[in-house]
Amino acid sequence: MIMRILRFAGAGVMLLGLMAVGFSVSSCASNGARLSGLQSTVPPAPYRIERDTYGVPTIYGETDAATAFGLAYAHSEDDFATIQRQVLAVRGELGAVDGAEGAQADYFGKLIDVQGQLKAGIGKVSPEARAMAQGYADGLNLYAARHPKEVLRPQVFPLTGEDVIGGFVLVSPLFFGVDGTVSRLFGNGELPPDIERGSNAFAFAPHRTADGSTVLVSNSHQPWEGAAAWYEARVASGEGWSMQGALFPGSPVILMGHNAHLGWTNTVNRADLTDVYKLVLDKSGKRYQLDGEWKDLDHRYVWLKVKIGPVIVPVRQSVWGSVHGPVIKNKSGAYAIRYAGYGETRQFEQYYRLSRTKSLEEWRGVMAMQAIPATNYIYADKLGNIAYLYNARLPKRDPSVAWENVLPGDRSDLIWTEYEPPERIPFLLNPPAGYIVNSNNLPWLATAPADDMKPEDYPGLVGVETWTTNRILRAKTLLESDDIFDDADIHRIKFDKGYDKTSRLGEAFKTALEDARAAGTLTEAVALLDGWDWTADGQGNADSLALIVLQDLQWKLYARETPPPGREILAKADAHLRKHFGKLDVPYSEFARLRRGEADFPVQGGPETLRALMYKPGDDGRYAGIGGDSFMLIVKWPKDGSAPQTQTIYPFGAAMGHPDSPHYSDQSEMFSKEAFKDSPLPAFE
Repeated sequence: MIMRILRFAGAGVMLLGLMAVGFSVSSCASNGARLSGLQSTVPPAPYRIERDTYGVPTIYGETDAATAFGLAYAHSEDDFATIQRQVLAVRGELGAVDGAEGAQADYFGKLIDVQGQLKAGIGKVSPEARAMAQGYADGLNLYAARHPKEVLRPQVFPLTGEDVIGGFVLVSPLFFGVDGTVSRLFGNGELPPDIERGSNAFAFAPHRTADGSTVLVSNSHQPWEGAAAWYEARVASGEGWSMQGALFPGSPVILMGHNAHLGWTNTVNRADLTDVYKLVLDKSGKRYQLDGEWKDLDHRYVWLKVKIGPVIVPVRQSVWGSVHGPVIKNKSGAYAIRYAGYGETRQFEQYYRLSRTKSLEEWRGVMAMQAIPATNYIYADKLGNIAYLYNARLPKRDPSVAWENVLPGDRSDLIWTEYEPPERIPFLLNPPAGYIVNSNNLPWLATAPADDMKPEDYPGLVGVETWTTNRILRAKTLLESDDIFDDADIHRIKFDKGYDKTSRLGEAFKTALEDARAAGTLTEAVALLDGWDWTADGQGNADSLALIVLQDLQWKLYARETPPPGREILAKADAHLRKHFGKLDVPYSEFARLRRGEADFPVQGGPETLRALMYKPGDDGRYAGIGGDSFMLIVKWPKDGSAPQTQTIYPFGAAMGHPDSPHYSDQSEMFSKEAFKDSPLPAFE
């Protein structure tokens, strides 16, 4: 699950000018009674929480549900505020805490009707999964009762298992950018720059590693703070559930990591899973045409609760729908959105079932649920199997139709109702080359060229991406230059900081430099970049200048947009460095930093390198990391069948919400030095 803050370019404007019809303030007495009533909440069975030297929790429970209860409590100890915001968005109550920005997320949830989807589909979720979700909710309830001063909105308590399951329903379409589509339709504009949703993943078979082990490298790129930041944890249940890895706020299960038998990691894929239809409306604006007939638009009013100063203002807003899906009206007409997985409520159950699998066959069986609509999966296990699944719930579409365009909304034959079956989704198992890699690229670049899957093996499959990245080009170059990989080789490849001149970013950089050269006014900056060595490793004197240019270019490229003229980008970078440092050749170790509380360390790497880092300029002009390489995990299954050996690292620390904790940033120095800590898999005791 990849949760991020929803930011609609026009949604803030949408709220302006609407009539507020009353004000509300919370009753301290009633809220206190509500929370105190939760003091009697008990776990489904005994559990305990243990923390290691870095504050990373291991939760032991006699049952899976009790373990989920303990996981909720442990995570709340570290970052209760962020978990609450996830639930508030599901309930449509985030605006009551975060004002207009939160109300935008609330509107998105109402537009896709999270509560309606839950009501219609909750019966499809197994009793076991629902018990897990309720156990997690009760862990949050008990923490709220014991720490009332940390509660953001008492009115939403007690939380239920449906609130937890609803978080997955809300977040799933963010995997493949439905929020971006909604934003553009509302705002007639673009999303503000956001942290690149990328990742790297590697799997190595025993015959390609020096010690004969099977290796999985998990290297997700996420923001370092907030709802999309990873949280490391380990779980062990008396019912046989044991796993370690990372999860997002609001999740009762590890979302990527490993158990004793197998493991997987994810990278974002960008399959085309969303279609937009322009509707033909009548003069009333309440009916649309379909196959020559007029049909009524679905319509309902929703209330957005918007905190303004000390009061909460209720704002009424219309939500429209058609047989296609949610409908958005803007200046140019009415548009319907149809996206893969609408109505699906089993995302959480699939994650839970995955974490309990013990073999490749079981794992593939669970993936065949297709409840998780997107993200690549890279798999490895103790038997030496490695695999890659281009996990995408692709609709069955006519290949002759240009689905990437806005479609006519008056034709029912363009409204798909079925999905491609699991056997039609690209899957690569045990390539002879002995390695698999993905860096948010098209599925046909996953291993050695002779062993790669080919698009002709999947005829008529519509929506598979065609994108390549600098990271996949660098990874393929490095992987194909060696026969056997030892630990040092894997570490070197993962932390590579080079740029391929033939990548999209490389070509854009060269184009920008030529445009700046033609301007004739940036001669010193151009000369400095002419001598750049195309690595972000701090070894040359042009890295800081190059970083600013590359990051501005990458924002646009990731959004599939044309970057501004190079002379503008380079002039901006030139001015920034001269203003804050008085020169252009600023040492990278002085310029690129990892900052968290009192921690302040140099870091290397940059946008689109395998050592991926994205930055934000600080008041002193230095660029501080805000995302990219985040939670990282390397697990080895030794050839002798002994327990897996695991190392992990995170940019900050486990106590995400507590600046006064020693675990607020106690991993930062190791992260800056590209080091790992040992992280053994727990066993139930």
